[in-house]
Amino acid sequence: MNRPALGIGLKLGATLAFSLMYAAVKLAGDPPLGETIFFRSFFALFPLFALATITVGPAQVMRTTRPRMHLLRSLAGVCSMFMNFAALETLPLADITAFSFVMPIFAVVLAALILKEQVGLYRSVAVVMGFCGVMLMIEPYGGIGAVISSGASKGAGLALGGSLFSAFVVVFIRQMSTTEKSETIVFYFMSTAAIAGAAVMTRDFVMPDLYMAFWLVMSGLLGGIGQICMTYSYRFAEPSLLAPFDYVAMVWATGLGYLLFAEVPQMLVLIGAGVVIAAGLFIVWRERRLHKKGLPLQASV
Repeated sequence: MNRPALGIGLKLGATLAFSLMYAAVKLAGDPPLGETIFFRSFFALFPLFALATITVGPAQVMRTTRPRMHLLRSLAGVCSMFMNFAALETLPLADITAFSFVMPIFAVVLAALILKEQVGLYRSVAVVMGFCGVMLMIEPYGGIGAVISSGASKGAGLALGGSLFSAFVVVFIRQMSTTEKSETIVFYFMSTAAIAGAAVMTRDFVMPDLYMAFWLVMSGLLGGIGQICMTYSYRFAEPSLLAPFDYVAMVWATGLGYLLFAEVPQMLVLIGAGVVIAAGLFIVWRERRLHKKGLPLQASV
């Protein structure tokens, strides 16, 4: 069904829901990482099953013929979630959002390595341009040599790692999307993340008070709503049309970070994010142009 306005609206709703989710985690205070992952994942299942009752049916959500691919996708998603939430402990909302924009750049590289897609001159230039933007983004944190150290520098490294694993998720979903329902992919990911969070939580559990519990539950509900909005946006509009609207998340993150936490993003991070966004938009433009010409992406030059 081609309804681009609805697709764009859902995509914008997804970026807002995910930004509010990160804000909710910060508002929860300082819960252990495993606890955060568990609440975020377990309570995201509630919106999913509420939607499933009016779409495929709750019983259909769990049916799959590709358990191995679900496991790979879920493990990559869990690694990304752990890294992003760990980075959130030291990075402002706007900064962690900026680092997430590196994911499409990583995805191009991984698609070439894993899916054997041919990456021609134009997309290769965009990838190099994107990594130049990354160098600018990590410069305020001490550069490439400091991202494995402690404090905010380690947060930058974790955020980049989260983007890398998110790119693996994109590659795995490309391989699954022709046979698996969107609800099923989300279900196995959220269930795996909830189990992983619970396992870690048993070693470092803190009984949340009502304030912390409220915001942790809200992070799960908002994450689930964001996942649903993102998934359904692609049913009404082409991915290449929707991709630029991912970057609206920077507006939400900057605004929420300033209003709720008095956070001001680093100028070099913003400049680097601008370079990464330009590279991502160039890739989107190139792929959309090839699609209109009826050429396969493998033929891009």
